[in-house]
Amino acid sequence: MTPVDLLVFGPHPDDIEIGFGGNVALHVALGFRVGLCDLTRGELGSNGTPDEREAEAEAARAVLGAEWRENLRWPDGSITGSDHQILDVVRLIRGARPRTVAVPYWDDRHPDHRSASDVLSRAAFKSGLRRFAPDQGDAWRPDWVCYYFINDSVPGSFGIDVSAHYETKRKALACHRSQFRQADAGAMTTRLNVPQFQQLIESRDAHLGALAGVAYAEAVVVREPILRPHVMKDWHHKADRR
Repeated sequence: MTPVDLLVFGPHPDDIEIGFGGNVALHVALGFRVGLCDLTRGELGSNGTPDEREAEAEAARAVLGAEWRENLRWPDGSITGSDHQILDVVRLIRGARPRTVAVPYWDDRHPDHRSASDVLSRAAFKSGLRRFAPDQGDAWRPDWVCYYFINDSVPGSFGIDVSAHYETKRKALACHRSQFRQADAGAMTTRLNVPQFQQLIESRDAHLGALAGVAYAEAVVVREPILRPHVMKDWHHKADRR
């Protein structure tokens, strides 16, 4: 597996794009190597087959520019944190050796999103224990585990300006046609495929952006205190500036 700088996990094949698509595109543009991993094939979704959803996810990966995208094929609706599931994530983290791991925020309306946050957080920790599953690769602990929002958000620890890459996020979301468009007469109307859902995503990102003085931003939560080098807003401020 190609090592990456940033590894982003999503419970279902479209969750990364909804909550972190702008950041994926941004970090790729900055020269970081990014890997993506979906935990399930989303087979309990009202629309789209598992094969269709995996193909859509791969198309979105190409749009975002990520190095690769894996699907662990856990049963949709059964993200339980079993020994098998923990080992799947540990193997992936140890193989990819990311500096940062991004996972869903722990408080979310969807039970799979909440469960995924807990399971992934525990697995990221166990990946760094040299005596845990030593036959599954050398221990590796990411420098940082960050959390992103899939559904409604609370104030994040910080926001990242993704304005320059928001059109890429839109194009990646559009790859998930089975979920966001009522493509055929047999498609069921869901929360995802009505126009208001796209508006919800964009209004959330635009709201944070407006508060920060940019067009679009995605919020990130971290558990650790964030240290800054000084109290000047401009990180490049020089003491001798006049």
